Amino acid sequence: MTRRTLPPLRALQAFEAAARHLSFAKAADELGVTPGAVSHQIKTLEDWLGATLFHRLTRALRLTEGGEAALPLITEGFDHLAAATAKMQVRKDDHLLTISVSPGFGSLWLVPRLDRFRRKHPDIEVRLDGTDRLVDITAGEADVAIRYGMGGYSGVQSDRLFAMRAIPVCSPSVLSKGPSLGSPGDLKDHTLLHVEWKEAEGSWRTWLLAAGATDVDPFKGPRFTKEEMAVRAALDGEGVALIGDRMAADHLESGRLVQPFHSELSTPLVFAYFLLTQKDRRDDPKIASFRNWLLDEAQSFQGTDTPQS
Repeated sequence: MTRRTLPPLRALQAFEAAARHLSFAKAADELGVTPGAVSHQIKTLEDWLGATLFHRLTRALRLTEGGEAALPLITEGFDHLAAATAKMQVRKDDHLLTISVSPGFGSLWLVPRLDRFRRKHPDIEVRLDGTDRLVDITAGEADVAIRYGMGGYSGVQSDRLFAMRAIPVCSPSVLSKGPSLGSPGDLKDHTLLHVEWKEAEGSWRTWLLAAGATDVDPFKGPRFTKEEMAVRAALDGEGVALIGDRMAADHLESGRLVQPFHSELSTPLVFAYFLLTQKDRRDDPKIASFRNWLLDEAQSFQGTDTPQS
C-alpha cells in the first residue's frame, strides 16, 4: 500500500477550525490555544503545501480558492477520524447496566438471582440503584427500572413480571416455642408484623376478614415502612408477617421462614411488578440481555409452588 504523505495533524486541525469560523480568535477558543498559535500552525501548513490558504484582510479572513475547495473534505475527514476513534475506545458505560429497583424487591428477589445473570453475561457490569423514587429512565437516570404498580406506564416499554398473593409467614421458632398457631384465630396470641406501604391492598385486616378470624385485632403489632424490614423481623422470630408470596419464596424454600396456614389462606394483591425500559433502547445489547434473562427468570419462578410448612 502506498504510504500517505500528510501535513502535520495539528496544522490541519487549526486550518479546519479557522476556516469554519473565518476567525483565528474563534478557532483558538475552540482548540484551547492562543490566536498566535493558530496563526503559527496555519503558516506551517501553508509552508508545507507551498500555497496560501487565507486572504488576510484588515479585519477579516477570506479563504483562497484552494482553501475553500479543501475545507469540506478536511471537515469530513476529521468527522471520520472522530468516529473511528470512538469505535476503538472501550467505553465503560457500554458494559455498565444501571437497574433502578425498590430495596425490597432488590434484596428479597433480584439479588439472590443476579449471580445467574452475571455468569451468563460476564461482560456486563451491574449497578443496582435501590430506591423507591420514580426515576426517569427516558432521561438516562437508569438503564432499566423495576416497579410495583398497576401498569399502563406511558412513554416506556413495560413487561409484567408477576403479581403476588399476601401470605402470613414466620420463623419456625414461632411454631415450636410460641403459643399454638394451628388456625388463623390463634393469631390473637401472636404479634402481627405490618408492611405499612402495602396496607392499602394487602393489610392484615383484609386477610383476617377473608380467613374468618374476626376476633383478632388487625391493627396490633409494629409497622415497617420497608418490606425487607418486616421480613427481617419475621426471620428473627419477632412475630408473623403478611408478605407477598413471591418475596418470601426463597426464605420459605430454605426453611428460614414457614407458612403456618394452607396456601389457600391468601389474598390477591392488586399490583404487580413490571420491568420498564426505553422503547428506543430495547435493542441495546446489555438491556436486551437483561430483559430476556429477567423475563425467563420471572416465567420459571411463576411456575414454582410456594413451599408450605
